[in-house]
Amino acid sequence: MDVFSRTFLPAAAEAGIATQTANRHLPVFRRCVGSGDAPILVTRCRRPNRSGTADEYLLLLTHRRLVVTRQTRVLHRLRLHLNTELRELSDVTWGPDPRLHCLELAATAIDGVRERFVIRTRHPKQVWQLDELLNHAFRTRVRAARERLVATIGDPGPALARPAAFRPAAVR
Repeated sequence: MDVFSRTFLPAAAEAGIATQTANRHLPVFRRCVGSGDAPILVTRCRRPNRSGTADEYLLLLTHRRLVVTRQTRVLHRLRLHLNTELRELSDVTWGPDPRLHCLELAATAIDGVRERFVIRTRHPKQVWQLDELLNHAFRTRVRAARERLVATIGDPGPALARPAAFRPAAVR
């Protein structure tokens, strides 16, 4: 059994998500997340700007990815709403509100769409735990993607820096 399989259901149970709901969303998450990636957070969420829809969202945060699935309330159809690596997200913000027992998470995806989710908790202490978890996931673990120069076409580079196997040979 891989890391994701061992840790997903306990993380969902800790968040108070029913086993049937977690098992229903599991195949979608499995396609998006690698087998060696453990979930940091599994929780229900909603979209604040979509108050008229009755869709339910399930958010999965791992060390590398953010995946959000959507389930329609009437037909219980599952759809993948968001699947992105953390380093591809920009302008990630969140605002804890312990009075309302919720935290609003917002991020801009690579396609430029601003995504907003509200995560409700049972206790005010859990809001601060979520705040600390998101701080760890987005501020300390994600590093800015630096542009790397691998090779330049037509530039042989310094001859001394090459290993002996790649030095030009003199042909006589």
